[in-house]
This record gives sequence, C-alpha cells and structure tokens, in this order.
Amino acid sequence: MAMTNELFLTAAAIILIAYFIRGITGSGSGLIAIPLLAHFFPLTFVVPLILVLDTSASIILSLHTKLHVQWQEIKILLPSSLIGITSGALLLISLPREPLLIGLGIFVFIFGLRYVLNLHSDNPISAWWAIPTGFIGGLIGAMFGTGGPPYIVYLSHRLRDKTQLVGTLSGLFMIDGLIRVMAFLYLGLFIQADLLYSLLISFPLMSLGLFLGQKVHLQISRRAQLALIGVLLLLSGSSLIWKALA
Repeated sequence: MAMTNELFLTAAAIILIAYFIRGITGSGSGLIAIPLLAHFFPLTFVVPLILVLDTSASIILSLHTKLHVQWQEIKILLPSSLIGITSGALLLISLPREPLLIGLGIFVFIFGLRYVLNLHSDNPISAWWAIPTGFIGGLIGAMFGTGGPPYIVYLSHRLRDKTQLVGTLSGLFMIDGLIRVMAFLYLGLFIQADLLYSLLISFPLMSLGLFLGQKVHLQISRRAQLALIGVLLLLSGSSLIWKALA
C-alpha cells in the first residue's frame, strides 16, 4: 500500500495514542496499535514493528520499577511462554490473513468487553496456572503482538501490591519481547522493506506517548483507565472482524 500523507498521519496518531495509554496504565499498547494498524498494513509487518516498540517501552518503564519486579513470578512463566512464542511465530508466517484478522478481532473484543464490564475476581490463583498462561501469552504475543492480557490477568491474581504488579509486568514484557525479537530475527520477519524507516519514525512517537501518559497517570482512577482501554478495544476488535468478513 502506498504511503500517502493521510495514511502516515493516521499511523502516527495510532502509535502516539497507543503509547499514551501504555504510559497511563503500564500495558495495552499492542492491543490498541496492532488491530488499528492491521487495517492498513499486513500483520507480518505490523507485529514486528510493534514488537520492537513494545520491548523498548518495557525497558524504559522497567528502569522506573526495577526494585519492585518479582522475578520468581516471571521465572515460572518463561518455560511455557517459550513454547508458545515458537508456535505463534511459525503460525504467523504460515496462516492466511483472514483467519488471523478474525482471531485477533475476537480476542481483542473479548478483553475489551471484560474491561468495560469490570468482569474480574479478586481471589488468588495457584502458580500452576503459569503453564497455560505462559503458553497462551507467548502464542498470542508472537501471532498478534498482543500477549499481555493473559499475563495481566494471571499476575493480577498473584500480586496484590500495585507497584509490584506494574514492575513485574514491565520486567516480563521486556524478557518476553526480547525472546520474540530473537525468534523473529531467526525467521527473517525483520527483513522487510521500510521496517527500519518506520521504526526510526515511530520511536519518537512512542517516547512522547509514554511521557504524556505518565504525566496524567495519577489524574484518573484505575477503573477509568480500564474503561477507556475497553472502549478502544471494543471498537478496534469489531472493526477488524467486519473487515475480515467483508
């Protein structure tokens, strides 16, 4: 697809908004950016692009929360996550586009509905749930670049301290992202025309979005943050399903 001025500005706005939300909540950038960018670019281009940006954002955020990272929680998630990442990367390059878009749209819609309706439980869960959580998070993350929600749901039931939760998520996303970067390098998914150029343009937008999001982080409630993400996810998920079916 030719890069017109309108398409360039639209893509720039999507990235800025996605990382503005990431700056506020500590997560959600991939869930917002990838479904919207997938309307204009192939998933095999969008996923590697956002993967690099998300990993960079996780490193930046981890610098602020490194003392609160609960590494023991991350260690039990990594083995099954590695299996999921490998499986998802292979599926990304072998499956046709329409099923991928429908699957991504349904996935995003479900989590958007969950955020809007505030459907969750506060009961703690067993560490054994790390096995399916790691696999599903790695699989979805490699295929769609949006593996965060399974990890968020799992860790929110394991860690009660909000600072520990944000720090642990940032540390996990950093390691998970670096593993996916290596898998994508091996599969040649970074060898694409205009990907490096797009990254160079996107890094300042990502940094600005994080900066602005962190500025307003303390100004709104956690419930309002999740509701905002939920509305965006419902809209982007629904539009992706419609686009694929049409």
